[in-house]
Parts: sequence; C-alpha cells; structure tokens
Amino acid sequence: MEVKVQLNNLRTAPRKVRQVADLIRNKRADKAQQMLAFTVNKSSTAVLKLLNSAIASAVNDLKLKESNLFVSRIMVDEGPKLKRSHPMSRGRAYPIMKRTSHVTLILGEVVASPAKQKAKPEAKAEKVETKEIKAKKLAPKVKKVKVVKEAK
Repeated sequence: MEVKVQLNNLRTAPRKVRQVADLIRNKRADKAQQMLAFTVNKSSTAVLKLLNSAIASAVNDLKLKESNLFVSRIMVDEGPKLKRSHPMSRGRAYPIMKRTSHVTLILGEVVASPAKQKAKPEAKAEKVETKEIKAKKLAPKVKKVKVVKEAK
C-alpha cells in the first residue's frame, strides 16, 4: 500500500530542496525523520513536516505500522517563478527569479516474506560459485603466460 502526499508552492528553489530529498530517498521512515531533524537546511523543516504528515496519514487512515514504512519515491519539481526586478543605475532593472518547488512524497510499506529471505542466501552462494569458476578459467591462462616468459 502506498501513501502519496504533496507540498505545492514551497518558497525554496528546487535545486536546494533536491539536496535534502536525496538524503532520505529509499530510507526507512524513522531514519528519514532523524536525518531531517538534524539537517541544517531551510527546506529540511518543510520536508520533515511533509514526511510527518504522510506517516500520520498512513497510520490513521490506512492502519499501517510506522515501523514498516519507507520513502519509496520523493520528487521535487519546479513550481511557478515569482518575477521581480532589482533597480540599477541609469534606469535599468535586472530581473530576479524567485523560484518555488512542488514536492511529492510517496511512502511504501516493507513486506518481509519468508520465501524471499530464503532465496537471498542461495543467490549469494551462486555468485561465489561463478567467481570460483571464473578464477579457474583464468588460472590456466596465467600459467601459460608464465611458461612462455620462462622459455624466452
């Protein structure tokens, strides 16, 4: 089950919000809350409020456990720009773009099944076997090179 929440027209540039979003992407909800609480960034407080809102919605509306939630997707898109101008000498005006952001946060639920847990150790064993086979295939080639060098 997924929970989707949005924060529109956040008065911070998307580039700065993406730095915070990258910190919590694919993290468990409790770890993400801790990281955002101790991040020194203006946009981290807004993203933390959004995350807290998503967790509250998941717990109250969908009856999910908070310990099973993780940040499956977080997207930061550009919102409307507020166009202002800065007066300069000789009657000129330089444009100032005050950028805004739209943040979309999707929480997913971690479901641990016993079948997947049993499959993981077998997959690791297969990887080890393939590495050993490759090493055996490379070993004769290395020996041949040594023999050639000794013959010269």
